[in-house]
Amino acid sequence: MKDFKFIDLFAGIGGFHIAMESLGGECVFASEIDVFARKTYEHNFKKSNPDLFLKGMFNDDIRKINPVDLPDFDVLCAGFPCQPFSIARA
Repeated sequence: MKDFKFIDLFAGIGGFHIAMESLGGECVFASEIDVFARKTYEHNFKKSNPDLFLKGMFNDDIRKINPVDLPDFDVLCAGFPCQPFSIARA
């Protein structure tokens, strides 16, 4: 049993996931829109957190999610665009 549950929004390749998991957390929902980051994220965490993927809790577009449909969680993590890699040009 894990100490706490977290969600990982704008997850990238999983930096927050690594940190939170190392502190005893369980990721119960994640969202990342970039196709290549999604492939890397799944590769990085499919073995350690298979339920995230098997239960459809790895979302692509955050705009598709109704907040009331999110699973219960204790901590919300949210990344921001990596300026050199973002297509947002912000």
